[in-house]
Amino acid sequence: MKCINCGTDNNLKDRTGNQGRCVKCQHPFVFEPTSMGNIKMTDPLFAKAIADISANNTLFFTPNQLFYLLDNRLKKKLFSTIGWGCVYLFFNIWVTVFFGVFSGFIIGDNSFLIVNLIYQVCVIYYLFTNTNSNKLNHASRQASAKALQRLGILILVVGILVSWFVFSSFPLFVIVVILGMLSIYLGTRQLGRVELVEEESLFSQSQFQDWLNHWQNINGPILKILNSPREQITPASINPDVTAYSFDRLVVCDSAAIAQLLIANHFHFENNCAILSITGYPESIFDTTMQMLRRNSELKVYALHDCTPQGVGLVHHLGTSANWFRDSNIAIIDVGLLPRQIIATKQKIFIQTSSGSAQVAKQLAGEIRQSLSAEELAWLESGKFVKLESFSPQRLIKILQRSIAGSYTLEEEQGNDIYIVQSFG
Repeated sequence: MKCINCGTDNNLKDRTGNQGRCVKCQHPFVFEPTSMGNIKMTDPLFAKAIADISANNTLFFTPNQLFYLLDNRLKKKLFSTIGWGCVYLFFNIWVTVFFGVFSGFIIGDNSFLIVNLIYQVCVIYYLFTNTNSNKLNHASRQASAKALQRLGILILVVGILVSWFVFSSFPLFVIVVILGMLSIYLGTRQLGRVELVEEESLFSQSQFQDWLNHWQNINGPILKILNSPREQITPASINPDVTAYSFDRLVVCDSAAIAQLLIANHFHFENNCAILSITGYPESIFDTTMQMLRRNSELKVYALHDCTPQGVGLVHHLGTSANWFRDSNIAIIDVGLLPRQIIATKQKIFIQTSSGSAQVAKQLAGEIRQSLSAEELAWLESGKFVKLESFSPQRLIKILQRSIAGSYTLEEEQGNDIYIVQSFG
């Protein structure tokens, strides 16, 4: 593992013999991947994740955004197409020879062939299981599905040649064709399903927080990471000349963390819009900002929310709450996330599931349920959900900018001046 301080490569003997420090500069290592089980976290990997999530230290990000990025990258290491191919070829020979020799005393002359066929079945089962695994990310599940297709082709080509020209066996030919076609069929079918498999994190939030604390104790504070949104109940003093104006656009987030993220990255300055959360963040200027916004009859409101039962109700709350825009003809645009956007997309999205989310979904108000299709309701009631913080700051900002730019051509979909952006990015 390379030292992030001086770049010296330290092997396990170097690290353990030097009490977990670099042999050249004595800088402590935060992680020891050999003692972490399946989670092979390293200092360079953690440092690169910080650099990437912050776009080389130019964007602020939330701890959860780093959490999701690290989880995704560690999952990528669990399945590699090239690595799997090499392992498959090695064990294809080793298993056939090793077990073929021992089973020959029981099975007889065809022991090698039977062992090899059993091996192919086991590999097909392993790859198929991978395509449904919630411990792998979208890319790894997709790679497993493609590996199934390639394996099927290999079984057909090699198996047919061997069955006809080596064994001259029609039953073997039939078995080979069935295995090959089954592998191709399963791989093709799973390619269209891998993006909808819900995922589980490889590590817990508490474990991640321990890593984060340890990292900052050794390497210093992470400059662009955001702390929890601070509450400032006392109203801030704003120049009366400023309050005389208003904004043409307002972005309302369903969490203070996303509102804080957008504000910290100056989205409101660069896009000439106000940013608030449904929870009242930022508290110090919330009331003043709302007074300014209500002066503008041409105001457009953009709702940005998690794809959760609570999140999909954000637009309804904005349109019916007296604290927001009830009895108003202000246009409200639902940017997302919505289940329909996730179902339709081919992007790599971290879909999670919980029984609590399923219960809340089943109790959604009738007005909210009417705005969702039967497929969307079934998706939510299965317990699936997606958090906005699973997207990087750069991606979220670009998606929101495109939604704002494209909102002028939206057609009304729900009535009462409520509009829906059909694609999330």
